[in-house]
Amino acid sequence: MGDIAGELIKELEVETVFSFKIAGYKIDVAESVVVTWIIMAVLILAAIILTRNLKVHNISKRQAVAEVIVTKLTGMVENMIGPAGKSFVPYLTTVLLYIGVSNIIGLFGLKSPTKDLNVTIALSLMSIIIIEGAGIYHKGFFKWLHGFTEPVVVVTPINILEVFTRPLSLCMRLFGNVLGAFVIMELLKMVVPIFIPAVFSCYFDLFDGLLQAYVFVFLTSLYIGEAIE
Repeated sequence: MGDIAGELIKELEVETVFSFKIAGYKIDVAESVVVTWIIMAVLILAAIILTRNLKVHNISKRQAVAEVIVTKLTGMVENMIGPAGKSFVPYLTTVLLYIGVSNIIGLFGLKSPTKDLNVTIALSLMSIIIIEGAGIYHKGFFKWLHGFTEPVVVVTPINILEVFTRPLSLCMRLFGNVLGAFVIMELLKMVVPIFIPAVFSCYFDLFDGLLQAYVFVFLTSLYIGEAIE
């Protein structure tokens, strides 16, 4: 168990890749930030390559692939959030892509940014800002504020507390599942032959990683849907 604890601490440790100073203040750039930049670069490059020379007729195979990806992803998110939240589909699709790629990037030897609690906290805060902002935009400020007293005034403290528990829930669910998968893999490496952990590694890094991305976006969509009802 000591080995697992040591490996877990090492896995959770956020290493500083480089530092720089701005106006006398030292800024440390963490490994999770650098990997996020790599993911952004890959996604942007893929988007540029897939969307070059778009045509209406006689489309290329590359354009067909791009259209299938966009249609499937946006269609999946639209089904989650419904017609009323269609304006949030581009943001949610981007988050789905980012978390999905972040969770499977371990297959390429890089540490997943979602293993950094700071990243999952940031994603959750972004979600809750979008959720509450959607409620204010669609209902108006006073109607949104009045919503905290529904269905009865006595539940107002609980409704206010929910604003803070929702991002905490999103954050810990994503971080906890990624962390749990790592612990299970370390236990498997200790008790079974090496080829079995390799199979499970593909499962946790690929299938479970994509599933966690789906769950995060699904819950965010659900909360947005509730906010704009």
